[in-house]
Amino acid sequence: MTTGEGASSGIAGEILALRGRVNAALSEESGSRLRVREVGRLRSVGEGVAMVDGLPGVAAEELLILGGGVPGWAFDISEDRVGVVLLGSGDGLAAGEEVRRTGRTLDVPVGARLLGRIVDALGEPLDGQGPIRASTRLPTEREAPGIMDRAAVTVPLETGIKVIDALIPIGRGQRQLIVGDRQTGKTAVAVDTIINQRDTGVVCVYCTIGQRAAGVAQVIDDLRRRDALAHCVVVAASGEDPPGLRVVAPYAAMSIAEHFKSQGRDALVVFDDLVQHARAYRELSLLMRRPPGREAFPGDIFHLHARLLERSTHLNEKLGGGSVTALPIVETQAQNIAAYIPTNLISITDGQIYLSPDLFRRGTLPAVDVGRSVSRVGGKTQLAAYRAVAGDLRLKYSQFEELESFSRFAAHLDAQTEAALRRGRRIREVLKQPQADPMPIPEQIAVLLAAAEGVLDRVPRAEVGRAELAIRRIMNDRFSDLGAEMLKGKALSDQARKAMLDAATDAVRPLARNDEEPGVADGHAGSPAKTP
Repeated sequence: MTTGEGASSGIAGEILALRGRVNAALSEESGSRLRVREVGRLRSVGEGVAMVDGLPGVAAEELLILGGGVPGWAFDISEDRVGVVLLGSGDGLAAGEEVRRTGRTLDVPVGARLLGRIVDALGEPLDGQGPIRASTRLPTEREAPGIMDRAAVTVPLETGIKVIDALIPIGRGQRQLIVGDRQTGKTAVAVDTIINQRDTGVVCVYCTIGQRAAGVAQVIDDLRRRDALAHCVVVAASGEDPPGLRVVAPYAAMSIAEHFKSQGRDALVVFDDLVQHARAYRELSLLMRRPPGREAFPGDIFHLHARLLERSTHLNEKLGGGSVTALPIVETQAQNIAAYIPTNLISITDGQIYLSPDLFRRGTLPAVDVGRSVSRVGGKTQLAAYRAVAGDLRLKYSQFEELESFSRFAAHLDAQTEAALRRGRRIREVLKQPQADPMPIPEQIAVLLAAAEGVLDRVPRAEVGRAELAIRRIMNDRFSDLGAEMLKGKALSDQARKAMLDAATDAVRPLARNDEEPGVADGHAGSPAKTP
């Protein structure tokens, strides 16, 4: 060691010793140690975003506190600045104000205390029922379960909607997209599914993104009037909220659902809708001057939704066997399902339910286009009795629609074609269903069995609703024990099948006629009557 090196080492040692004595003295006076805290300064504030100088140790997606208490989210980190997404109003912020780190990522309260509550994307209550005293918080951004942590999707998630449960079945742990133009009933399908979970033990999380406040209030009122809000959590980020809250909202909703999954329970989460979510993310990206891509969306727009929806799954028994089922909603324009965001989501999800505006205008409700809808899980999740009844119903219905289309060009039809069209039209009438009137699975099986086997062929289409109601009553009065066995997974025996068909034939005999009722246009018959 040279003389200069020895002198430098001695000076450094003296400085360290002096610093230790100062800290010790201050600790004796104040009773606490000095803590180093990084503090940044606001460089500029814009619409929903801010630029910050300093904070060299800030982590990606770390929660920051700006000015007097406005929360922010570290969104874009570069060498000379930090781009922050505001999670509150930035009206009171000004350049030069202090920005503090919190040392933790963005998280949200979770647990049973949230059931029946309406919260924002940060878990703050919006219903005026006081604070939520949750003891557990989870990060909004979490890693999806690995392949070895997952189990096959085999348990059905009954929606109570005949056309979906029969032809496009959904399983617990599945990701099923609901796609269609505006005002075609997308939200109605999701809300009816939530209502149908009242007695199933499935916890529901409804996340609204960028919707009008009046529409969100209507959904909440529907859930409350039908006693469905008690098993549901509503995460609301309306169109009036900052874009940061709209981006965070679905991840917060997923974390809330994942908490119940980790306890071995089943959860359902609805995202309404992810087009608005993508637009909010595009807005933030453009404000941060990220390079735009197709339709001005940033290059990571696919990853935005993939990392969200991959978190919905069915866990294996070693991890409790819980599940999260995702029903993302996406709005199309002019029936263009080949647009950028819809095609991204179709490739991520396990199938889609397509709602057609043409069917909606003809009064076929719910307006599910069976030909353009698909469930990649399929009949694996259906009960054995349901699968026996509806196994080939989709094929028969598709063949009927094709035959009906060609029959419009024919002046005369043979008797066999007339019979096939008559039965197909009755099946279409049976698949119609009023909103907010979910049907139990045993009743669905009885009605669909009667329609598929021709029991309703002589019933005028205008009377199919009354015939359906009569069959449902017979099922509840005479076959309640059989219905309970079917719900347990028992197959439908030939003897039970014949007994149900005989009972359905007797129930609809007063409505049967020998001729086709004239004057009723295809697809315009009335909806089935509600159960009193």
